[in-house]
Amino acid sequence: MLKVESLTKKYRNVVAVDDISFSLNQGDIVGLLGPNGAGKSTTIKTIVGLLRKNAGSITIGSYPSTSQEAKKKFTYVPETPELYDMLTVWEHLQFIAYAYDVANFAEKAERLIERYDLWDKKDKLAKELSKGMKQKVSICCGLLPEPDLYLFDEPMIGLDPKSIRETKLIFKELSEQQKTVLVSTHLLDSIENLCDRVLVMKQGRIIVDMTMEEMKRKLGNSGSVSLEDLFLEVTKDE
Repeated sequence: MLKVESLTKKYRNVVAVDDISFSLNQGDIVGLLGPNGAGKSTTIKTIVGLLRKNAGSITIGSYPSTSQEAKKKFTYVPETPELYDMLTVWEHLQFIAYAYDVANFAEKAERLIERYDLWDKKDKLAKELSKGMKQKVSICCGLLPEPDLYLFDEPMIGLDPKSIRETKLIFKELSEQQKTVLVSTHLLDSIENLCDRVLVMKQGRIIVDMTMEEMKRKLGNSGSVSLEDLFLEVTKDE
């Protein structure tokens, strides 16, 4: 579903993403982890086309990531919600529905609004919402088109516990529907029991690409070890 080959992104003389390669299959839930400045957000932004790569190739569903065909196949939920101040919650969903030609728009939008407890905010302008509420709207807008690939950058930040649980349930549902999810986060406990696989970045490079079980076997740890333990072990300075 997603194939990244020899991707490099530089900011002047700084290499933010250094010749990385990975691929995601249908139904995968993959965690993209790493310390601050590791290159996670830059990687996702380059995949979605917000940043221009310096080298490498990115294909989504066999299409070049910059093509119109590829853009129809994915959705992106950024770390900081990007909403239109003068549109209501409902108008944001309506706008996305028109942009992506979503069938049965009202039914799907109402279901998402209900799951994220936004009914009482449905007619509120975006500028009147808290950061957490904006994050909920951003997630709903990302889910509405029902594409094949979902790219989430720190989706849990600002969410209340119920919304975090709902988002985790939705990730599982997407995987069962053979959708692909790539989620970047620092909240390791929120994805520990969700991910089929983890990618760990450090200083612009992927230093780990394996399943949780493979990581545990490699480090010689018991089944009780946490994702946080594994993360700290593989990212520690030698």
